[in-house]
Amino acid sequence: MSSFLKKNIDKADDVRTFDKGHLDAIALGDVTFGRAVFEPGWKWSECVKPIAGTDSCMVHHNGFVVSGSLHIVMDDGAEHDVNPGDLFICPPGHDAWVTSDEPCIAYDFSPAAANYAKPAGG
Repeated sequence: MSSFLKKNIDKADDVRTFDKGHLDAIALGDVTFGRAVFEPGWKWSECVKPIAGTDSCMVHHNGFVVSGSLHIVMDDGAEHDVNPGDLFICPPGHDAWVTSDEPCIAYDFSPAAANYAKPAGG
Protein backbone atom coordinates (compact mmCIF):
# COMPACT_ATOMS: atom_id res chain seq x y z
CA MET A 1 0.00 0.00 0.00
CA SER A 2 1.37 3.45 -0.88
CA SER A 3 1.48 6.38 1.48
CA PHE A 4 0.46 9.91 0.63
CA LEU A 5 2.97 12.46 1.89
CA LYS A 6 2.44 16.19 2.18
CA LYS A 7 4.31 19.07 3.77
CA ASN A 8 4.32 22.83 3.27
CA ILE A 9 7.48 24.57 2.03
CA ASP A 10 6.81 27.46 4.41
CA LYS A 11 7.18 25.02 7.34
CA ALA A 12 10.65 23.68 6.58
CA ASP A 13 12.12 20.82 8.59
CA ASP A 14 15.50 22.50 8.47
CA VAL A 15 16.60 26.03 7.52
CA ARG A 16 20.28 26.21 6.64
CA THR A 17 21.70 29.70 6.52
CA PHE A 18 24.93 30.68 4.84
CA ASP A 19 26.47 33.92 3.66
CA LYS A 20 24.08 35.69 1.26
CA GLY A 21 21.40 33.01 1.36
CA HIS A 22 19.58 30.10 2.89
CA LEU A 23 18.05 26.72 2.08
CA ASP A 24 14.67 25.60 3.37
CA ALA A 25 14.83 21.78 3.45
CA ILE A 26 11.88 19.40 3.74
CA ALA A 27 12.16 15.60 3.82
CA LEU A 28 9.42 13.69 2.00
CA GLY A 29 10.13 9.98 2.11
CA ASP A 30 13.55 9.41 0.55
CA VAL A 31 13.63 12.80 -1.20
CA THR A 32 14.68 16.09 0.30
CA PHE A 33 13.03 19.09 -1.32
CA GLY A 34 14.94 22.32 -1.05
CA ARG A 35 14.02 25.93 -1.69
CA ALA A 36 17.25 27.87 -2.08
CA VAL A 37 17.40 31.65 -1.90
CA PHE A 38 20.67 33.08 -3.18
CA GLU A 39 21.09 36.85 -2.84
CA PRO A 40 22.96 38.96 -5.42
CA GLY A 41 26.67 38.50 -4.75
CA TRP A 42 26.24 34.87 -3.64
CA LYS A 43 28.88 32.46 -4.95
CA TRP A 44 29.12 28.83 -3.84
CA SER A 45 32.94 28.89 -3.54
CA GLU A 46 32.76 31.91 -1.21
CA CYS A 47 29.51 31.38 0.68
CA VAL A 48 29.02 27.61 1.04
CA LYS A 49 32.48 26.11 0.44
CA PRO A 50 33.61 27.07 3.99
CA ILE A 51 30.70 24.98 5.34
CA ALA A 52 30.98 22.04 2.92
CA GLY A 53 34.76 21.81 3.10
CA THR A 54 35.06 20.51 -0.47
CA ASP A 55 36.81 22.13 -3.44
CA SER A 56 33.54 22.34 -5.40
CA CYS A 57 29.87 21.60 -4.75
CA MET A 58 29.53 17.82 -4.54
CA VAL A 59 25.72 17.79 -4.39
CA HIS A 60 23.68 16.52 -7.35
CA HIS A 61 20.86 18.98 -8.15
CA ASN A 62 17.53 18.39 -9.91
CA GLY A 63 16.51 22.02 -10.08
CA PHE A 64 13.90 24.52 -11.20
CA VAL A 65 14.63 28.26 -11.22
CA VAL A 66 11.73 30.46 -10.08
CA SER A 67 13.45 33.85 -10.24
CA GLY A 68 16.87 35.36 -10.73
CA SER A 69 19.66 33.55 -12.52
CA LEU A 70 22.80 31.52 -11.88
CA HIS A 71 25.98 30.84 -13.82
CA ILE A 72 27.33 27.33 -13.22
CA VAL A 73 30.87 26.18 -14.01
CA MET A 74 31.55 22.45 -13.92
CA ASP A 75 34.90 21.12 -12.72
CA ASP A 76 35.63 20.07 -16.34
CA GLY A 77 35.25 23.72 -17.45
CA ALA A 78 31.78 23.47 -19.04
CA GLU A 79 29.68 26.57 -18.31
CA HIS A 80 25.90 26.92 -18.11
CA ASP A 81 23.36 29.62 -17.28
CA VAL A 82 20.02 28.87 -15.65
CA ASN A 83 17.19 31.39 -15.69
CA PRO A 84 13.54 31.63 -14.56
CA GLY A 85 11.52 28.70 -15.88
CA ASP A 86 14.58 26.52 -16.50
CA LEU A 87 14.66 22.94 -15.26
CA PHE A 88 18.16 21.54 -14.87
CA ILE A 89 20.15 18.52 -13.73
CA CYS A 90 23.58 19.40 -12.40
CA PRO A 91 25.93 16.60 -11.32
CA PRO A 92 28.42 16.97 -8.46
CA GLY A 93 31.58 18.97 -9.13
CA HIS A 94 30.67 22.58 -9.85
CA ASP A 95 30.74 26.19 -8.67
CA ALA A 96 27.88 28.63 -9.19
CA TRP A 97 27.05 32.28 -8.62
CA VAL A 98 24.14 34.69 -8.95
CA THR A 99 24.23 36.75 -12.14
CA SER A 100 21.00 38.69 -11.61
CA ASP A 101 20.27 41.86 -9.65
CA GLU A 102 17.49 40.01 -7.81
CA PRO A 103 17.73 36.94 -5.58
CA CYS A 104 17.87 33.61 -7.37
CA ILE A 105 15.18 31.32 -5.99
CA ALA A 106 15.52 27.71 -7.05
CA TYR A 107 13.78 24.51 -6.03
CA ASP A 108 15.76 21.28 -5.80
CA PHE A 109 14.24 17.77 -5.71
CA SER A 110 16.90 15.18 -5.08
CA PRO A 111 18.01 12.82 -2.31
CA ALA A 112 21.38 14.62 -2.28
CA ALA A 113 19.77 17.95 -1.35
CA ALA A 114 19.76 16.57 2.20
CA ASN A 115 23.52 17.25 2.25
CA TYR A 116 23.53 20.79 0.84
CA ALA A 117 25.27 23.41 3.04
CA LYS A 118 26.42 20.74 5.46
CA PRO A 119 29.99 19.59 6.15
CA ALA A 120 31.14 16.89 3.72
CA GLY A 121 30.39 13.44 5.08
CA GLY A 122 27.92 14.89 7.58
